[in-house]
Amino acid sequence: MIDELIKKISEDKENRDRFENIFIERQVAARTVLLNEGEIACYIHFIKKGCLRECFNKDGKDITFQFFFEGQPVASIDSVMNNIPSLFSIESIEPTTILSVKKQDFEMLLLTYPELKDKFQSFIFQRFSNYARLFLSRIKDTPQERYEDLVKNQPNIIKRIPQHYIASYLGITPVSLSRIRNRK
Repeated sequence: MIDELIKKISEDKENRDRFENIFIERQVAARTVLLNEGEIACYIHFIKKGCLRECFNKDGKDITFQFFFEGQPVASIDSVMNNIPSLFSIESIEPTTILSVKKQDFEMLLLTYPELKDKFQSFIFQRFSNYARLFLSRIKDTPQERYEDLVKNQPNIIKRIPQHYIASYLGITPVSLSRIRNRK
């Protein structure tokens, strides 16, 4: 998505100067918090390289509920759109390169390039679908079934994400995850 957007801007002589410098590129180390739970989000991030997670703290326990990889946008959408405190944090898992854009600039981009709005909305709908599947899986599936589904449908998570984050994402302890993996 981000590559398409940058290409579109660079090819658009009329708007190139207007949008050329709205993206802030940053390299962040692993375990860098980009947004803390309770802060109001002002940026939408696009991952050029690396991995981010969304998580929250429940009674001192770190709970991961989403992972993001190259090419994907990441933000606390509710916080950015409604100017309210974020319900979760966004943190890098590995060294990551991101392009960040302020909400106002992103809104101008979407008004200028409406076809990108459709792509962004599609991504948001997919994200809500992922949340619904995760929620239902926590209710109806065993930890073993959740792990098997992850291996089958999201192998990039298994390959790149540390086990303690995977366990948190599956709603189990690292020890339980180790037992499940050893049964295979």
